[in-house]
Amino acid sequence: MSTISELWHCGNETVWHFALKTYWLFVKPENRKLEDELGHIGVEYIQTLDRNGWYNFLLERYFRWKFTAANRYATSSKHLRTYESGGLDELFSIRNDLLSLDRKEIKQGLQTAQRIRGLGTAGASGLLALMFPKDFGTVDQFVLNALVQVEGLKESSIVQEMHRENLCTDDGVCLIRIMRKKASDNNEKFASTFWTPRKMDMILWAYGHENLERVGAA
Repeated sequence: MSTISELWHCGNETVWHFALKTYWLFVKPENRKLEDELGHIGVEYIQTLDRNGWYNFLLERYFRWKFTAANRYATSSKHLRTYESGGLDELFSIRNDLLSLDRKEIKQGLQTAQRIRGLGTAGASGLLALMFPKDFGTVDQFVLNALVQVEGLKESSIVQEMHRENLCTDDGVCLIRIMRKKASDNNEKFASTFWTPRKMDMILWAYGHENLERVGAA
């Protein structure tokens, strides 16, 4: 792999496609089936879910996808399970609000998804990225860890000040804007419609993992 900074300024689409494939190198084998399934759901699937289906999707699929560590899943899903006591209508109303989002409004999207108990900025962004991959990307410590390595990034000073394990909503807005801009730039540069913020987050996530492994081995 080239460095993320080299890739960020690379004008060869083949190199970008190779970088996207490296995402799967950092997905644990036991998570690959769910990863593949959720990578193809899109908003159309969410629209088919009734009240119970929406809750079960979040509990058994989305939360397991986002919180792969057993302790993180247990903690986060504990908050989600509180809807079981008469709160499923409230949770379903959040689904409806997500479906009617103005997708240009990143902050509104994050705030709406964060109304789901158990989701912070990272968790909210992941749900939006699965529902609307052309508009949103997932933000987390690995994405941030990659972006701080990008030389010449216009938002570098802002990104450098972010706390990778405690991203706030405004941090999420900034990072998603960066991914939107890069996806748009790639599509223009390569005369394509292939690149999306979701694909940008997959690449950054892989590089964020790769960089941490390098640091750990040093």
